[in-house]
Amino acid sequence: MVLDKIAYASQWRKKSPYLKSALATGTLLICTCAQSFVISAIALLVMSWLAVSCGKTSPAYFIKLLAAPLLFLTAGTAVIAVNFSPDPLDLCNLAFADGYIAVSRASLLYALRLACVSLASVSCLYFLSVTTPMPDLIVVLRSLKCPWLVIELMVMMYRYIFVLLDMAVAISRAQDCRLGNRDAKTAIYSMGSMLSAVLMKALQRASQLFDAMESRCYDGKLHLLNETWQTRPSERVAAGGYLAGLAAAAFLCRSFGGI
Repeated sequence: MVLDKIAYASQWRKKSPYLKSALATGTLLICTCAQSFVISAIALLVMSWLAVSCGKTSPAYFIKLLAAPLLFLTAGTAVIAVNFSPDPLDLCNLAFADGYIAVSRASLLYALRLACVSLASVSCLYFLSVTTPMPDLIVVLRSLKCPWLVIELMVMMYRYIFVLLDMAVAISRAQDCRLGNRDAKTAIYSMGSMLSAVLMKALQRASQLFDAMESRCYDGKLHLLNETWQTRPSERVAAGGYLAGLAAAAFLCRSFGGI
């Protein structure tokens, strides 16, 4: 819910979602294709600067968002960097059974490059998340002729995130008032009770929502209102110049071995 509130309060809220989507998606594609330390660093810095300085997102909160996937990146990097080899490798070796648990310079470099690319790609998605609310993204998907079924599922899931979260918070608060989390055993039992209650209430709310939609002439499609956004020529030129410059830098980095 905090992420959604930040997106609505962002100074980029009234910017065209097409422009923001093109920036984030273009940077993501270039960064993924380049597989370069330099391009990943540029993408991470630019996306963070746009979200924090231009979008007025709290720097501490944005850093907290970037820190969330570090655990998965660390685990993935370790799995890629460490190998089991019958012969010792050039960087680090630990004898185990009939071979070695070893790390080579090539595997370590590849793992670090993959971690940098992944973190930069995550920053692109976070930039889009903290500057563009979900309804605006749905408008972009409709313009791209995304299937109606996918859009409706997105709308329903987006709506029910808040419905389920509100119910879970209310039930958890009631359990806390009755000392339902006073120890580990009670907390586990309370969690199970809360999840079962949320499931039953979610099914009940879904049935009520469908009845309300049918009473309002629901014909199988959700009709959403579109907002009008004005994009200045200078913004288009700046976005296009940035993406063209990043693509040129990615080509040069690939030419020099993916630095």
